[in-house]
Amino acid sequence: MAIRNRIKEHRSVRAGDLVPHELNWRKHPASQRAALESIYKEVGFARSLLVYELPDGRLKVIDGHLRRDMNPDMRVNVEVLDVNEAEARKLLLSIDSLASLAETDRDVVNDLVAETPTDSPVLKELWGSLARRAAEAYAALPDAAANLPERFLILVECADEAEQVGLLERWQAEGISCRTLIS
Repeated sequence: MAIRNRIKEHRSVRAGDLVPHELNWRKHPASQRAALESIYKEVGFARSLLVYELPDGRLKVIDGHLRRDMNPDMRVNVEVLDVNEAEARKLLLSIDSLASLAETDRDVVNDLVAETPTDSPVLKELWGSLARRAAEAYAALPDAAANLPERFLILVECADEAEQVGLLERWQAEGISCRTLIS
């Protein structure tokens, strides 16, 4: 599969000149703003914003709305994508969602938290919550598995769709609970 590189260029722009996306579905609570302010103080600006160019030349944000809003006069680096509005909406729905699918290696996060000093109570709480959430998720696994009902299944391979439909109709008529799968 060929993957297209849609990054057109990098620019430095005034944050307040960026157009926020009207369909940004992510909300940024005070706790998130405080954490971003803390990392700005301890490390600085270290992540570009993702934007695309509107027909009038303005840049519209796909990812980075909070960073845009932190200080409108701050110069920020942006990655300008060569995407249209429909593709931008797909990215808007996918970027944070894909990141949230990542699993936590609790041992590594515990080591990382232990080895990374900070004077910020906000960052200490944020990083500690990562370790707590990982521990809670792992602790819940045995309970979740115990509550799963025991099921006994048979997978029947059919020669074609017609045979699949015929067997499904026959077995459903006989009162057998069954469903189709296609792979």
